[in-house]
Amino acid sequence: MADGEPEKGREKTTFFISNIVLLGLVSFFTDISTEMIYPILPLYLTSVLGASPAIIGIIEGIAESLASIIKLVSGIIADKFGNKKRLAFLGYSSSLINKIVILFAGTWTGVLLARIIDRFGKGIRTAPRDALIAESAGKNGLGRAYGIHKGLDLLGTALGILLAFIILSINSEDYRKIFLVSLIPAVAGILCIIFVRDTKEKTAGKTFSFNLRAFDKKFIIFLVFIFIFTLGNSSNAFIILRTASAGFTPGQSILLYFLFNITASVLSFPVGKLSDKIGRRKILCAGYLIYALVYFGFGLFSDKTIFIVLFVMYGFYTALTSGVERALVVEIAGETQKASALGLHSAVTGLGLLPASIIAGFLWDYAGESTPFLFGATLGLITAAGVFIIFSRKKI
Repeated sequence: MADGEPEKGREKTTFFISNIVLLGLVSFFTDISTEMIYPILPLYLTSVLGASPAIIGIIEGIAESLASIIKLVSGIIADKFGNKKRLAFLGYSSSLINKIVILFAGTWTGVLLARIIDRFGKGIRTAPRDALIAESAGKNGLGRAYGIHKGLDLLGTALGILLAFIILSINSEDYRKIFLVSLIPAVAGILCIIFVRDTKEKTAGKTFSFNLRAFDKKFIIFLVFIFIFTLGNSSNAFIILRTASAGFTPGQSILLYFLFNITASVLSFPVGKLSDKIGRRKILCAGYLIYALVYFGFGLFSDKTIFIVLFVMYGFYTALTSGVERALVVEIAGETQKASALGLHSAVTGLGLLPASIIAGFLWDYAGESTPFLFGATLGLITAAGVFIIFSRKKI
């Protein structure tokens, strides 16, 4: 019996690591596909389909907010029935359908439909997938696990952007070829999720019920600040449009977006590992402060060299917050409500994105292109202060 126990422990560890890496590869391939399209979509909408920044804000806001409600519902269903893998598979399959719709869209309304399908899928898969990662990681390796996943996720993003740049360089403004090639990694992502194994941690349907009052009060206050922050954290489409107004070509804008993502990808794992050692609060507050500095920079400067530095700093912000926020949510949530808590966090973020993108679009059109960034920077400072205070007496 004693001889078998270490072997069983190694087998369990291998299972957990392989599950986290597999889920990371699913996101890796899906994000190659998605990010081949995402950074060029605002350029495609404005230059080919004739949409204004306000229209782009409406498209992004509607798509993200619709997904937010689905994220919460999906998380609750995952906790109640334990069907996390199946929900994730359904969600990632929607990403493939999204690419097909964009390929044949001839108006901005067609792109809106495609974005809704894509965000619908993201809404279904996000909370169950993040819960699978948490259950595979155990209590002491949450930051590291989310760091691995986010690193692979962002690496896929960076490679997708690079592929889009190469195709545009060979065939100037041949957007449809990019849409077509993006189907290949979308299929690869769906194939990878077949090999992911359910952790079998689930709550019996008869005993589980979603209850907001069961959550730590600090978690609810944290969500309030996340909502405030999100109101100023509009779609990255506006950052891409800002580079165009600063004199960058479409190809150069894509490379800047690549620089941001590759920076975040490289830093995500070490940052996640560091958060396991020193706590989440310090890491998150540093991230929100860096975000504020970056957005002040986008609002106040137009120098190309400064923009390059800002995109690198934006990568630091993403690495410091994206995976660490999820790890914090799982730590605060009860054992039976991981997916629900993650879904609620995603839902609050998504609900903030509708007004955020619409506000940013109208501020851009009627108050100047710097205004959305100055607004976002201010809310970033408020969030950093709020998170620092609410967790000051809690070891987080």
